[in-house]
Amino acid sequence: MSKRDYYDVLGVSKGASADEIKKAYRKKAKELHPDRNADNPEAEGQFKEANEAYEVLKDAEKKAAYDRFGHAAFEGGMGGGGGRPGGMGGNGDFASAFSDVFDDLFGDFMGGGRGGGGRQRAARGADLRYNLRVTLEEAYNGLQKTINVPTSVQCGECNGSGSEGGAEPTTCPTCSGMGKVRATQGFFTVERTCPTCNGLGQIIKNPCKSCGGNGRVHKDRALSVNIPAGVETGTRIRLAGEGEAGMRGGPPGDLYIFIEVEQHKIFERESTELHCRVPVSMIAAALGGDIEVPTIDGGRSRVKIPSGSQSGRQMRLRGKGMPALRGGSHGDMFIELAVETPVNLTSRQKELLREFEELSEDNNPEASSFFSSVKNFWDSMKG
Repeated sequence: MSKRDYYDVLGVSKGASADEIKKAYRKKAKELHPDRNADNPEAEGQFKEANEAYEVLKDAEKKAAYDRFGHAAFEGGMGGGGGRPGGMGGNGDFASAFSDVFDDLFGDFMGGGRGGGGRQRAARGADLRYNLRVTLEEAYNGLQKTINVPTSVQCGECNGSGSEGGAEPTTCPTCSGMGKVRATQGFFTVERTCPTCNGLGQIIKNPCKSCGGNGRVHKDRALSVNIPAGVETGTRIRLAGEGEAGMRGGPPGDLYIFIEVEQHKIFERESTELHCRVPVSMIAAALGGDIEVPTIDGGRSRVKIPSGSQSGRQMRLRGKGMPALRGGSHGDMFIELAVETPVNLTSRQKELLREFEELSEDNNPEASSFFSSVKNFWDSMKG
C-alpha cells in the first residue's frame, strides 16, 4: 500500500508556512489521539501517520528533500533525511515527535508548551483559611468584623520581583528560559522541571535582602469582613485576592472564611427554625394561661397555653426564627412545653395533692387508657 502524501495527511497545501503546518498538525493530533478514540481502531494508525508527516514537514531540510524527491527521499539512505522520518525506525526522530505530541496536547495544562516558551507562569499564592466564631445573635443580625490574618504580602523593597532594587530577573542559562530540561532515554523524551530556576525560567543574580528573593514577606493583615445575616456553621465566605501573595509578582491566592456559630443557652437552631424549651408548672399546664417567652431579636412574645397541656406540646411563632442567608423571609420559632413536677413539698402540699388525686379519677385519660390496656393484657395472660 502506497504512502499518502504528507501534505494531504495534514490537510495543508504544499506552500503552507511552518505555522500553518504546526496548526494543522495540532488539530489532527487532538482529533486522532488514541486516548480520545478508544472506539476507533484506525485512529492509532492515522495518529502515527500524522506524526510521521509532521516530523518531516516541520524540519526545513527534510521538507526540502521531500518536496524534491517525495517519499523516496527517506528510503535507502537517499537525500538529506537519513533513515525513516517517523515510527520505530529512528529512535531520535520518534522521541522528538512524541515530545511534540505531548507539548501540543497537554502543554496548556502543564503550564507551558513549546509555543509559549515552556516557562511556568509566576507561581500563584496559596489560598488561606480563617475560622471565625460568631454568636447566634450575630448570625441573626449580621455584622462587620475586623480580623487579623497572618499571611505573605508583596515585598515593598523590590515590588515583588525578588531582585535587589527591583531589577529584572535574567534568563536561566540551564534551560534558556524554558523552565524545564529534557533528556532522551531510548526513544522516549523525559522532561523535568529545571533544577536551577525551579521552573520559572529566570534567575535572580542579586536577591532582595528583605525577602531573600521570594518577592514576598510575612505580615499580619487587618481585614474588614462583612458577615451577612443568616450564616450558619459551615458557611464559607470567599475574599478573592486576599490570600497569600504570589512568588515574584505572581497573582495572590484567595482567603476563605469558615463560619462556626456558637451554641446558645436558650435557643436551638435547625436551619432557619429556632426551638425554645420552656418549663411550665403543673398548675399552669393544667389550668392554662399566658406565658412570656424571649425571641432572638431581643424582644418578648406572649404565648397562650391551652388548659390540660402536656410535656412536649409545641406552639409556633411565625417569622420569629432565623433569616435566610440570601435574603427572603424568616423561619419560625417553636415553643416546646416542659411540664415541671414540683419538688421539696411541704406536708400541707402533699396532703392537698393526695386529696386532689382522690378526686382525679376522670382527669387523667391517658393514664386511665394505659392501665386499662395493662389490665386486659394481664387477664389474657392468665387465660
